[in-house]
Amino acid sequence: MTQVDGEAATARAVVNAHGVVTGWSEGARRLVGYRASEVVGRSAAVLLAGEAPIVSLRSVVGLRRWNGAVDLRHRDGHLVPVSLLAHRREMAPGDGDGHEWLLVSPVARSRPELDEAGLLGWSLTQSPCTMALYDTGLRLLRVNADMERVMGLTEAEMRGLRASEIVLGPESDRTEQLMRQVLRTGERQHLRATLQLAGDPGESVWSVSLAPVRDTDSTVRGVLLSAHNVTEQHLARKRLALIAEAGVRIGTSLDLARTAQELADVAVGELADFVTVDLLPDIEDDRELSALTLPSPVLLRRVANQSVLPGCPEAVVPLGEVAVYPDPSPAAECLASGRPRIHEVTRSGTARWAAEAPERAKRMRRFGFHSVLAVPMRTRGITLGVATFSRHLRPDPFEEDDLLLGQEITARAALSIDNARRYTRERTTALTLQSSLLPQRPPRQPAVDVASRYRPASAQAGVGGDWFDVIPLSGARVALVVGDVVGHGIQASAAMGRLRTAVRTLADVDLPPDELLTHLDDVVDRLTAEADGTSGDAGDLGATCLYAVYDPVSRLCCMARAGHPSPVLRRPGGEPHILDLPAGPPLGLGGLPFESAEFELPEGSLLTLYTDGLVEARGHDMDEGVDALLDVLSRAGPAADLEESCDAVLHTLLPDRPVDDVALLLARTHALDSAHVAAWDVRPEPSAVAELRTAAGRQLREWGLEEASFVTELVVSELVTNAIRYGRPPIELRLILDRNLICEVTDASGTSPHLRRARVFDEGGRGLMLVAQLTRSWGTRHTYRGKTIWAEQPLTAD
Repeated sequence: MTQVDGEAATARAVVNAHGVVTGWSEGARRLVGYRASEVVGRSAAVLLAGEAPIVSLRSVVGLRRWNGAVDLRHRDGHLVPVSLLAHRREMAPGDGDGHEWLLVSPVARSRPELDEAGLLGWSLTQSPCTMALYDTGLRLLRVNADMERVMGLTEAEMRGLRASEIVLGPESDRTEQLMRQVLRTGERQHLRATLQLAGDPGESVWSVSLAPVRDTDSTVRGVLLSAHNVTEQHLARKRLALIAEAGVRIGTSLDLARTAQELADVAVGELADFVTVDLLPDIEDDRELSALTLPSPVLLRRVANQSVLPGCPEAVVPLGEVAVYPDPSPAAECLASGRPRIHEVTRSGTARWAAEAPERAKRMRRFGFHSVLAVPMRTRGITLGVATFSRHLRPDPFEEDDLLLGQEITARAALSIDNARRYTRERTTALTLQSSLLPQRPPRQPAVDVASRYRPASAQAGVGGDWFDVIPLSGARVALVVGDVVGHGIQASAAMGRLRTAVRTLADVDLPPDELLTHLDDVVDRLTAEADGTSGDAGDLGATCLYAVYDPVSRLCCMARAGHPSPVLRRPGGEPHILDLPAGPPLGLGGLPFESAEFELPEGSLLTLYTDGLVEARGHDMDEGVDALLDVLSRAGPAADLEESCDAVLHTLLPDRPVDDVALLLARTHALDSAHVAAWDVRPEPSAVAELRTAAGRQLREWGLEEASFVTELVVSELVTNAIRYGRPPIELRLILDRNLICEVTDASGTSPHLRRARVFDEGGRGLMLVAQLTRSWGTRHTYRGKTIWAEQPLTAD
């Protein structure tokens, strides 16, 4: 009889959703005798012998597959019992009724079966899976060819040995424990083992399955060990884990050196035995970093290194030092090509550049460097430097997957380093701008002694817009200012500078604190409008400010605040406390009023003005910060040195890395008593001018200032005359002696005088011109009760 092979060895039929036969194979003809022309187009039911099976094709609509025993009727009438397997196949749209069934059944062979036992034995020995068979005593019986290859031993050399005797180590002991568990429970066991096999340069990772081998009575007669080498998958997972770890650990700060060190720390051990990070010397010069060609030889600055050996004994270049890298060296070649490179370390290769870097070549030979991976640090079109990964303890050289891994983590580090570089440059610019805008030294004035501090925020937070100022005013008065612009960076520093200039300009007009803040609020609104007009996003500018004016003659301090923390006051003999000052809205809201309050300050009172960064440190709320500030000021004592008090406040309240910048201003008040102030009521009559001129001269002689009499009497004459002629009573003349001599005339009129150029035949108009020429400065300040015209003379040469 002929053998049934090929397509004819399987009976195939296709039945559509309506149970009609649409396909018929040669194997189906051999099975039931019908030709295709006799069956296709007819119902499949004609092929069944007797009743259809309980689970018919129409009743398994929801199934993907069905199988069972079916009796078919041969064309000649005899029964053909078959094992039928039915597969549901979905039809393409438009090709039919949605699905059809493919029915298959084997056709009986026409010759004796092959030697299945022999075939089974051959499959064991020739299986691509690494396999070994152990008896119930855990002694090896059989292995296949792949196990012989992996072990480097023949079956005969291993037969009768246990797993722990073939491969030494804890993994073999663990394997035997699981094999005993298989024999005891009859259940499969799995483990992952890391082995150092003979002939392999490195460790390999294996996924091992242990299955029971049963006889016909289900008695366990042995254990089948099958193993799959999953080293590549294991290494791939480790690389992914290293990339994930690099994403978490690299770039945690905006410190350039720290970021470079994070790259070295992450890569050492997992990727390399020794890692160095070297950057181009002038890291701030974008033109150098974006140059198409690098200078020869290459100069690099060592920023970070790390080793699996304590103390990094492989390192030749100290951190922070600049070293020369010869053109044939791995670092120079990688930078020249702009691509990562794997270098096999050989004597001949090292000899090409050893003469220019002998110590480096000596260390490489001493520690046995055999493989080096150099990766350029490039980002945003610029070259920052190179990261070099070296192996000397790990025997396996770098491979292409290692190159991709090194390139990935280096790219992350390069981006973070460039961010740190850009931020450092912006921070330096902002700090320089901030420093140039803040007072370098307090101006000389008689009203208060001052000490101040400015502390920028940590590098991660960025430079903010806090500021302080001490502004001398007319009449020996002084203005104390503390402010805070919302935000960080150059924009905040620039906005701070504009607001500080605006405050100084408004202070020169001698506006009361509440009116000054109102005008400053308008300035902030205009700055916001300008920002909106020049950028696509909202340019809202927010700021807070505290403005105080202290008069040492009256010992009164008038102050107002715009969303700013209230100052602390400590009077002589008292405890420090927060002043109850009306809380105005922050600057920039527009249209809301500000209120001022006036306090009498005895001589020696201590005022503490500060920004919120001092009392809102991370870890405690503002009330706790204020309490800590009051405690420090209380322990310092009312007469403590102001500079030491500033240092004590910052040391106690600020953390090592403050999240916000801080401005602090301490002011201890002075008072000008009656010995330094003389005042006269002025009769609104022209004859009073001569009397006051004489009185002023007499007062100057009492003060020992006879040399200033001429100018002073002239100034008194001109200012009093103007007040009598153009002002309204009451009129008062006042002389104030501090470091300078100040003459003030106050009247109830709000009209301000102004300079004008008198013509040849004019009888008047020259008085204020003379005052302006003979004094250092003069001006007008308005009050709620009128105005004061003042002139100031220096008592010593400038």
